[in-house]
Amino acid sequence: MTGPRRLSALAWEAVAALATGALFLLLLLPLLGLLVRVAPGELLARLGTPLILSALRLSLYTSTLATLSVVALGLPTAYLLATKHFPGKRVLEVLIDLPMVLPPTVAGVGLLLAFGRAGLAGRALGTFGLSIPFTTLAVIIAQVFVASPFFVSAAVAGLREVESRYVDAAATLRAQPAFAFRHVLLPLALPSVLSGMVMTWARALGEFGATIMFAGNLTGRTQTLPLAVYMALETDLQAAVVLSVILLILSFTLLFALRFTPWRGRWRMRAAGDGR
Repeated sequence: MTGPRRLSALAWEAVAALATGALFLLLLLPLLGLLVRVAPGELLARLGTPLILSALRLSLYTSTLATLSVVALGLPTAYLLATKHFPGKRVLEVLIDLPMVLPPTVAGVGLLLAFGRAGLAGRALGTFGLSIPFTTLAVIIAQVFVASPFFVSAAVAGLREVESRYVDAAATLRAQPAFAFRHVLLPLALPSVLSGMVMTWARALGEFGATIMFAGNLTGRTQTLPLAVYMALETDLQAAVVLSVILLILSFTLLFALRFTPWRGRWRMRAAGDGR
C-alpha cells in the first residue's frame, strides 16, 4: 500500500474509532447513571415491596403471554411471507413492520378506537358483555401489537436462509407441506425463531406508550414495570431507579444470552446434518 493510501486508511480507522467511542459513551453513561444509584443490597430489599413485586409479576405474566400469542400467530405468517408469493404480499409486509416505526401513543389510540366501547370491534364485543380497555387483556394486546414485527421479521429471515435443496428433498419424498415445515424448515430456522422470540419478549416487557393509552395504569391490573417507573418518578425517585435497574438487568441478560449463546451455530449445523 502506497504512503498516501495508507495515511488515508489510517485516518478513516481513526475516525471510525472516535465515532465508536463517542457512541459507546452515549450508550453507556445513562446505564451507569442508573447502576451507580442503587446498591445491590437496596435492590434486593426493594424487590419485596408491594409496588415493585406487583409490577414485576404482571410484566412477566403479560410479556410471556404476549410472546406466546405472537409466536402462534406470527409463525404461520412468517412461513407464508418466506415461501409464497401472493397478491398484496408487499402491503402485508409493510403493515407487519409498521408498529416498529409507529409512535406507541398512536398505537394506543388506535387500539382504543378499535376495541373501545364505541370502537370498530368494541361494539360487537359489547353485545357479548366484553370490554377490553383498561384490563390485563388490553396490556397483552398492546404488547402483541408493538412486539409482533420483531418476531415475524426474524422468523422470515431465518426461513429464507434455509437452502431450497432441503425443502426440495422433502418434496421429492412426497412430504406434506406441514410435515416439511415442522421437520425441515423449522429446525433449520430455529435459531432465528428463538432470537425473534427473545426480542419479542424484551420489547413486550418494555412497552409503555400503547399500554398506558389503551390499558391505563391500574396497580395490580395494568401497571407493568415501565408504567410503575413513570408513576414512581412523581413520588419516589429511588423506587423509579430500582424499577429501571430491574428492567435494565432483565433486558441485558436476555440480549447477552441471545448474542453469546454458543449452541446457535452448532444447532444449525446439526439440523442441516439431520436434513441430509
